[in-house]
Amino acid sequence: MRHITARIFIVLGFFALAIGARAQQNTVPASFARDHHSGLTIAADAYSDASRAKEKLGKANPVPSGILPVEVYLVNETDQPMQISLSTVQLDVMLQRGRQDIDRLTPEQVAEIIVHPNGAKTPTAPRLPIPLGGGDSKVDKMVTEIRHVALEADIVPPNGTIHGFLFFDVNHQLDVAEHSNLYIPNVRVVATNQALIFFEVPLGKPQQP
Repeated sequence: MRHITARIFIVLGFFALAIGARAQQNTVPASFARDHHSGLTIAADAYSDASRAKEKLGKANPVPSGILPVEVYLVNETDQPMQISLSTVQLDVMLQRGRQDIDRLTPEQVAEIIVHPNGAKTPTAPRLPIPLGGGDSKVDKMVTEIRHVALEADIVPPNGTIHGFLFFDVNHQLDVAEHSNLYIPNVRVVATNQALIFFEVPLGKPQQP
């Protein structure tokens, strides 16, 4: 009888986890643009409006410093964990003169630019390298604020969701979001090391709710 009761609790536990995962997946806003294949959905929305970004991000709002925040959901509908290589994620900007790729900024890099802006350059030219931290208390505090909202986890659990913001230095030309895609080239199934085809989310073409 004790074994039967234990099995019942185990089954109920898995059932509760499944319900929780589905509820979390349903929190992805319907208006977000998305790409879906191989059991993984990546949904994204760019915050090019300063007041909207301020309402969402508070002290971590990087828009006044010329940085574009992109809110991202990764929803895994399979029974296998998936891993995303955050270091290879890019903002692909489609300009008249051609395509330009902008690398993702780390929370430390975002904090440095917010606290110590170092002048304007073209939206496609990185303003880095710059010194990171180095005992600067203002930068350290800003890093903490940014990490509260940033997407730093790289494992999407089975039947689960991860969520957060990615940041790209567009040097105050926030309108490039209307001509950009979020490009995620490296995603793999952890157990088999199987690589998935790249994901590309059109930020300038939000879906209708």
